[in-house]
Amino acid sequence: MFEALAEKFDSLLRKLQGQGRITERNIEDALRDVRLALLEADVNLQVVRDFVEAVKRDALGQEVLRSLTPEQHFLRLVHRELVRLLGEGPGGLDLGGAAPCVILLVGLNGSGKTTTVAKLARHLRAERSRTPYLVAADLYRPAAIEQLETLARQLDLPVHPARAGDDPVALARAAIEAARASGRDTVLIDTAGRQTVDETLMRELERMVTAVTPRHVLLVADAMTGQDAVATAQGFAGRLPVSGIVLTKMEGDARGGAALSLRTVAGKPILFAGTGEKLDALEPFHADRIASRILGMGDVLSLIERAERAYDREQAQALEKKLRKSEFDLEDFRDQLRAVKKMGSVAELLGMIPGVKKLLRGADLSGAEGELKRVEAIIDSMTRAERRKVQLLNASRRKRIARGSGTSVADVNRLVKQFTQTKKVLKRLGSGPMMPGTPGLPGPLR
Repeated sequence: MFEALAEKFDSLLRKLQGQGRITERNIEDALRDVRLALLEADVNLQVVRDFVEAVKRDALGQEVLRSLTPEQHFLRLVHRELVRLLGEGPGGLDLGGAAPCVILLVGLNGSGKTTTVAKLARHLRAERSRTPYLVAADLYRPAAIEQLETLARQLDLPVHPARAGDDPVALARAAIEAARASGRDTVLIDTAGRQTVDETLMRELERMVTAVTPRHVLLVADAMTGQDAVATAQGFAGRLPVSGIVLTKMEGDARGGAALSLRTVAGKPILFAGTGEKLDALEPFHADRIASRILGMGDVLSLIERAERAYDREQAQALEKKLRKSEFDLEDFRDQLRAVKKMGSVAELLGMIPGVKKLLRGADLSGAEGELKRVEAIIDSMTRAERRKVQLLNASRRKRIARGSGTSVADVNRLVKQFTQTKKVLKRLGSGPMMPGTPGLPGPLR
């Protein structure tokens, strides 16, 4: 999402690198570029003005003026202001109080509200050890009930029975009682939406808030709508006790203005970010990490957290034993590829490593995903015996594998050769567990 803005800041910092000191003149020039970059990213005008003034006020301090590394000081100041803009301080949901904890999700149609209910349920179960109970109280949108029931089945979670024509407020109240009776500690309610914030919708939501007294009212906002998302947040927050925002479609190509404006304009913190379509694509929103990504400083903590979610500790220990005994095979390698794919796209993961984005400036990473799929297709086309013992792969078997995977015999030969060389290297080094980015992994097939 912040790619264009990150490129602008990177260009700005390169300009400052050629200067011996920070002066009032080059600060003015730099802040002019910052102002343009933020406006092009669709950031609210008043937010841009306040941001630029805050950076200018700090940048003109005597300590900075005497600096011999102006770009480093300017980077630190901009990073600090970005963190403030995005919402500094601890976030997260307070789930204390009497059970069940009721969480009401509100938002416009198309913002991803129903999917977010399922994503949040999965997150709370996996990360907070909660026992969610889902409620389909959007009784107007066609197939909304079926959509939530389908998602809940994928997660093996209960959904309160609902039918079109039911009273949503009565339904929500009955669902909370059912959750309490079944020992569930968290109730997530999917509410109705509209194309715009209208009076009918607001009155219904106000009635529901009064009836169920939720612990949290979370607004689901679509990052792709830019400043419309900010206006939507103001509309909901003006009528409902909104405690936080879930910003969806953060993986898209929007310019980032919504994320940078919401906290200041709407006065509500962004608690979660939706980063994809899958049910595990919901992450806590960390302002400092987002600011670091925008400024090309990487995000190692998020990378580590994704790796921890993707890798099972027991499987990693078993893999370590295989590596030390030189028993690592293509079946194990395929499992590693799948774990890497769970972590995100190659370009996204590389962008989390400090300095890599600058090193790869201009590089085309669009083919990287295709290469991973190609390697996985080749391995999938092998029999289990062939995956465990590559020595079985004679000429006829390799032809069959190439046909089955839609690749060429040369591709199959290259993968086998690279994998064999990798095993030799790991054997010499007495390597530990295989993790993403381990030197010696089979590279691109082309």
